[in-house]
Amino acid sequence: MNRLPLDFYEQHDTLTLSQLLLGCELVHESPEGTAAGIIVETEGYITGDPACHAYRRATARNAAMFGPAGTLYVYQIYNHYHCINVVTGPEGVGEAVLIRALQPTEGTDLMAIRRNEAFKTGFERYRNNTVDPGTSEGFRNLCNGPGKLVISLGITRTDHNFSSLVTGSVYIRPPVLRDFDMVTTTRIGITQGADLPYRYYVKGNRFVSKK
Repeated sequence: MNRLPLDFYEQHDTLTLSQLLLGCELVHESPEGTAAGIIVETEGYITGDPACHAYRRATARNAAMFGPAGTLYVYQIYNHYHCINVVTGPEGVGEAVLIRALQPTEGTDLMAIRRNEAFKTGFERYRNNTVDPGTSEGFRNLCNGPGKLVISLGITRTDHNFSSLVTGSVYIRPPVLRDFDMVTTTRIGITQGADLPYRYYVKGNRFVSKK
């Protein structure tokens, strides 16, 4: 098991980590099996950023974001889906990197099972949807968005919020994709801080959620 060490998360600022995590591999080892994917898109959220969940103060919802670097902050969106963040600032600060998209590398059949099960209990308009990883579009659709990748990897707020990336079942391996150009642009789905160039992705990668 080769995972990034604690000092990787401690020695870099949040926006630098947002970039360095590109090409690394996010992994979840669960009783159902291992699922993993290369990180191809991230967003940084920092002190003074009005889009950051920690912008105003610590709450029960965002408490994990104020934890030590190298831990996880998992939060809910739309009262149903979840997003996974790598906590990056010193303890008590409240900064993190959102993992926006993965290029699947391991456990794709398990990912598809999880995604298809989730459709059945998700929003009604999606309940007849399915993902077929045997097709090019189905494979691309497994993890090309923050909510999708959390379902595919079997990550939950109950099990993984506050979890350590150094000792827990969810962790990040060193870069497996190195030779790429990076795009720096604005973030997605926010109204505050929408002009800040804190989103990063692997140029030309078809698993990125949005160019």
